[in-house]
Amino acid sequence: MSNDNLLPRFPAGSDAAPYDAGMPASAMQISTFLGYDGDFRVAARRVAELEHAGLDLVWVAEAYGFDSPSLMGFLAAGTERVQIASGILPIYTRTPSLIAMTAAGLDALSGGRFQLGLGASGPQVIEGWHGVPFDAPLGRTREIVEICRAVWAREAPVVHEGRYYELPLPPEQGTGLAKPLKMITHPVRARIPVWLAALGERNVELAAEIADGWLPILFIPERAGAVWGASLRAGHAKRSAGLGPLQISAGGLLAIGDGDEVLAVRELARPMVALYVGGMGAKGRNFYNDLARRYGFEKEAEGIQDLYLAGRRDEAMALVPEELLALTSLTGPRAWVAERVAAYREAGVTDLQVTPVPVGDQTEAGLLEQLRDIVG
Repeated sequence: MSNDNLLPRFPAGSDAAPYDAGMPASAMQISTFLGYDGDFRVAARRVAELEHAGLDLVWVAEAYGFDSPSLMGFLAAGTERVQIASGILPIYTRTPSLIAMTAAGLDALSGGRFQLGLGASGPQVIEGWHGVPFDAPLGRTREIVEICRAVWAREAPVVHEGRYYELPLPPEQGTGLAKPLKMITHPVRARIPVWLAALGERNVELAAEIADGWLPILFIPERAGAVWGASLRAGHAKRSAGLGPLQISAGGLLAIGDGDEVLAVRELARPMVALYVGGMGAKGRNFYNDLARRYGFEKEAEGIQDLYLAGRRDEAMALVPEELLALTSLTGPRAWVAERVAAYREAGVTDLQVTPVPVGDQTEAGLLEQLRDIVG
């Protein structure tokens, strides 16, 4: 597998550059993602080792296994410096006030190291596992962020009259005994950073308008501007100056070295890409399939989805383009990885999110140290 011709370069200010986020060119931290592993102790030991190697932030997933706040609290007790973030906490699974309370509790446990990542998840999980309607993700997200920030600020008892949430509950909808309340405990921070996972045009615009950070997936930096630039600029135009620049977290598999065994690490993403592009949603309701099409892989995206939904998963995986795997990873010789880091930085990424994959006698910590040296 060759790296040749897989790094199209775009001049600054072209349609490929998402938008001017206002971040210094050198401002980039390194994060990693914890999946759905059920062994909290193993995960905690791994994060502690990576913290010593220079990890800045760890994202903790939640789907339909163990809840993520339990693991995040466990991580907070076993670490000292690394930031701990939900990646993501689905908005439909908790009330807005409970989301705010959970975030404040984790921020207190970690000494002000928590970051709140929110997202809609998808109808399969929200309606199939939680049994609640998957409706109005944009409107609900906006109101949840507003309520969370009001809870943390403690400036007054929380009153929110929204389309989707009302605090207190109106008398005609309950016992009539509700009253505005203010959080009893004092949060460590009155403003906890909020990240939004978003792919669609309106979702990304919302993230650029109201969030501290944006969490895309399958991010190709050279094509991010063509796909999301207009949305980012539209949201940024409505953004409060008090929020500061929008943070962006993106990356992929990390393997550094020469030889085919390092390039082969890219193949580890093939099943995941096929699952997301092919199986995460029905026809016409798959956000990841839409993204692949917007990247220019229309034919492949259609074929992957048809095969995956027909149960022919191996054939679907075979259709995942090598170009897509290469451009959504940091796997190859050191010079190639440095090129990828530069591309992510040019696209406005401030949080380089990687999954270290050691090859030979390498270790995860050693790979992270090499990446830290490249990032600078």
